[in-house]
Amino acid sequence: MSSAVARPEVQALRPSQIREVANASLARKDILKFWVGESDQPTPMFIREATARALMAGETYYTHNLGREDLREALSAYLGRLHGQPVGLERLGITSAGVNALMLVSQAVVSPGDRVVVTTPAWPNIVEIPRILSARLETVALERAQGRWRLDLDRLMTALTPDTRALFLNSPNNPTGWTLPAEDRAAILERCRRYGIWLITDDPYERLIFGPEPSAPSFLPLAGDDERVISTNTFSKAWRMTGWRMGWMVLPRSLVDSMGVVIEYNTSCAPDFIQSGAIAALNHGEPSIAALRAELAAAKDQVVGALRQMPGVEAPEPQGGMYAFFRIEGVTNSVAVAKDLIAKAGIGLAPGSAFGPEGQGWLRWCFANRPETNAAGLERLARYLKG
Repeated sequence: MSSAVARPEVQALRPSQIREVANASLARKDILKFWVGESDQPTPMFIREATARALMAGETYYTHNLGREDLREALSAYLGRLHGQPVGLERLGITSAGVNALMLVSQAVVSPGDRVVVTTPAWPNIVEIPRILSARLETVALERAQGRWRLDLDRLMTALTPDTRALFLNSPNNPTGWTLPAEDRAAILERCRRYGIWLITDDPYERLIFGPEPSAPSFLPLAGDDERVISTNTFSKAWRMTGWRMGWMVLPRSLVDSMGVVIEYNTSCAPDFIQSGAIAALNHGEPSIAALRAELAAAKDQVVGALRQMPGVEAPEPQGGMYAFFRIEGVTNSVAVAKDLIAKAGIGLAPGSAFGPEGQGWLRWCFANRPETNAAGLERLARYLKG
């Protein structure tokens, strides 16, 4: 009798190393947890109240596959303000989380055997989703220069060959904080146009940058409304809505109808009452985003600054996001040192190898916490390093 096992592509998926490390501390209450990518503050009250009102008003029904029209109108207005260029609501799709958007887009444009390029280190989902769909994956690793992460544009151009189906680009990047320079967009877009490559951007941290600009550089203002350019995004990070599972896609016009069908056969639609909370976030969320950005900038200076003062620690400067990606001299096994930090220092960090082989030996610290929490973690790490 045949074994009841998953198909080979699923069996080959990498287990979550973050979960492996977290499981090592389930019985302990004294761990300072910096491994999850979210703020330690709850969703702003005005979003919770709007959602509670919607729930109590009975907004519990199926909605349009692509999301309620009032939410897409609010999102269209928000994107127009942010990028200085209209984004019609007919190009928008609401999804049940940003990761759901990535999966839906991949299902729509990536076939088994397709060649897909991803810049790495990367959030594991970006790498594993194409593999679930039996695509062939090639990675282009970020590099370190002058205390920051950078992308070798020539290496990326070489990887974008005529047989490439899609490029997945995450900027600001999780885990490194690397952010694509605005001047690199045109070359990447032109190469994708030339070879018919789908350019799929994962943009959850686009508002969380360290500088005066309202957003990280986006391809949306450069691309036409029916090009092979897709932006996937989420309400999770900038609006502190991680547990809500609400995201969106900006699509080329010709893909929208097909995407509605793909959504139907995955989730049917996003939850009705949560869409009301998303409308409140888009219409009234700028003050809370500004507050979060200020908190993250201060936390970045606190944590990265302290890490750089510790002997044997390398901590490149992130340009966006909510993470410090650092390594300790002599460490070659990220999971082993992450578990040792739990056992000996009571600190929970994400192992860098969870983000691909390029992250082996590195650790990720989510610094979206109160200053006193980050300070306590830094004290524990300093004591650990002193032995």
